[in-house]
Amino acid sequence: YESAYIEWIVAIFMLIFGVNFNLYYLMLLRRFKIAFKSEELRVFLAIVAVCTVVMGISSAEYYGNFGTAIRKAFFQTTATISTTGFGGVEFMNWPMLCHSVILVLLFTGACAGSTGGGIKVSRIMIYLKQVKKELFQQIHPRQINIIKMDKKSIEHSTVRSCNVFLMCYSFIFVISILLVSLDGFDFTTNFTSIVATINNIGPGLNMVGPTKNFAEFSHLSKFVLMFDMLAGRLEILPMMILLHPRTWRK
Repeated sequence: YESAYIEWIVAIFMLIFGVNFNLYYLMLLRRFKIAFKSEELRVFLAIVAVCTVVMGISSAEYYGNFGTAIRKAFFQTTATISTTGFGGVEFMNWPMLCHSVILVLLFTGACAGSTGGGIKVSRIMIYLKQVKKELFQQIHPRQINIIKMDKKSIEHSTVRSCNVFLMCYSFIFVISILLVSLDGFDFTTNFTSIVATINNIGPGLNMVGPTKNFAEFSHLSKFVLMFDMLAGRLEILPMMILLHPRTWRK
């Protein structure tokens, strides 16, 4: 976008639609304290803020203007983490640190209950809380630790569902990379093409960067990438159930 005003407006609304819509419902009910105390919301906004600052500082020399760098970094951060898929700039020209930050955002995704895809911030929080729980359990075997979110205990079935999701996600991810690698492209292109499609981001890095496309991939790879996009948008577990033979027998 030529206009900085339009770029700020689009970026802000991408951020807004990356938030859990249940919080907007709570705001309509005027339960603002509960909405703004959301642990997932705070972590989501913190990720956006840190990534924006890091990429803004890192790319400041490229623009020669810190304000412009922050605006471009904020736009690209919100576009990536909300899985909107916009490419506000050719970020392949940015320093390697920015590429690494964008790769992290490709995996992270938006909040649960939002319009975005990706692993979701809430799942990542649950995984980190599980790691913390296991570490404390190793130090104090008799201590009882309960995973909580917003001061409420998370049921074991929810934790188990998240773990199964991660296992299926990893399995599909590895198989997809192996199949796409048959085209002979570089590892960054293959890796980020799967990340971008399974998380419904859009642009990746190198040959699938913001100014490039997926036209060079073979028919087999395109079918793999289409499957990944469907699995990422419809959620992986329902997609696996849909393809299970027993589903069709009944």
